[in-house]
Amino acid sequence: MTQPQGALAGIRVLDISRILGGPYCGQILGDHGADVLKVEPPQGDDTRTWGPPFKDGVASYYHGLNRNKRVQHLDFSTDEGREALLALVAEADVLIENFKTGTMERWGIGYETLSERFPRLVWCRVSGFGADGPLGALPGYDAAVQAMTGIMSINGEADGGPLRVGLPVVDMVTGLNAVIGVLLALQERNRSGRGQFVEAALYDSGLSLLHPHAANWFMDGTAPRRTGNAHPNIYPYDALATGTDPVFVAVGNDRQFASLCRCIGLPGLADDPLYRTAGARSVHRAGLKQELEAAMAAFDGRALVEQLMAAGVPAAPVLPVDAALAHPHTAHRRMVVEMDGGYRGIGAPVKLSRTPASYRHAPLTPGERFLPDAVAGASGS
Repeated sequence: MTQPQGALAGIRVLDISRILGGPYCGQILGDHGADVLKVEPPQGDDTRTWGPPFKDGVASYYHGLNRNKRVQHLDFSTDEGREALLALVAEADVLIENFKTGTMERWGIGYETLSERFPRLVWCRVSGFGADGPLGALPGYDAAVQAMTGIMSINGEADGGPLRVGLPVVDMVTGLNAVIGVLLALQERNRSGRGQFVEAALYDSGLSLLHPHAANWFMDGTAPRRTGNAHPNIYPYDALATGTDPVFVAVGNDRQFASLCRCIGLPGLADDPLYRTAGARSVHRAGLKQELEAAMAAFDGRALVEQLMAAGVPAAPVLPVDAALAHPHTAHRRMVVEMDGGYRGIGAPVKLSRTPASYRHAPLTPGERFLPDAVAGASGS
């Protein structure tokens, strides 16, 4: 079946970035219909080797970030590579790169040079810290930026040490911010006819994730602390023990708290002055947790989650990754993509009614060439 045109059909993207933030940006644009050409150095994107696991010599890490892209290898340090790049830029609407600041400028193909020659080009740079300032032009990787921006300091158990978030959250949010920046610049180009420079820095993105910890600190100057699974501002918003598996309860208002109390057989608890308001529950969270878990010990965790959700109380089982990916609702939301050749990946989280995301071809292995007509029928599941 012919795929519908995506929201970005007709937009040509030149993705010369590597590792995570830039390629993730390019994949999202490709999922929504942009024609994305990924240009890798002769040795390939480093993440082709970031395994195991591997398939056909390419790591899963690369597969997770590079579908819906054609692939070409160029060496920009050579005259031939730079000439080839210029020919590609002439046909592009968007260029995504994450070279170390100053590298492309030394090659004579930096933004200032190319924007004069191609004034409609939207140039998106993913960087660690930006080009200037005290940390300007320094290299940045996700975990190091998590450490520097305070994310590790607020992650982990209250009595433990700082802990890296168990996924590359800064890289991925930077990729999302890059997408937002590209779309903003393309929208503005519709009015002005001119492209512009877009930058998404890991450092800025890491700091932007500090809600509500930064807001709390701005208001009262108290240093944020680790709270484990619990929310720093509201309670009960925590993983709680039951008679079987733990469940996560996410109570956001007094009505939900009263419903929780009724479901676990403690209807009077909602009227206790210690727990009657959100502020009081947060202050007296230690005692409240003890009372809740004592009552919940009589319940099966999975059954309790169903009861709480039916009563309007947000709750969830604590699932491992394999169970989450195999959940029936994951399939219903089309969040697992399957294509010929055994490719499986995470689907696009943004759903558009008329121009949905499409999955036209899997990441390419070295030596492969993307032939649009040959894969036009590929689809997501």
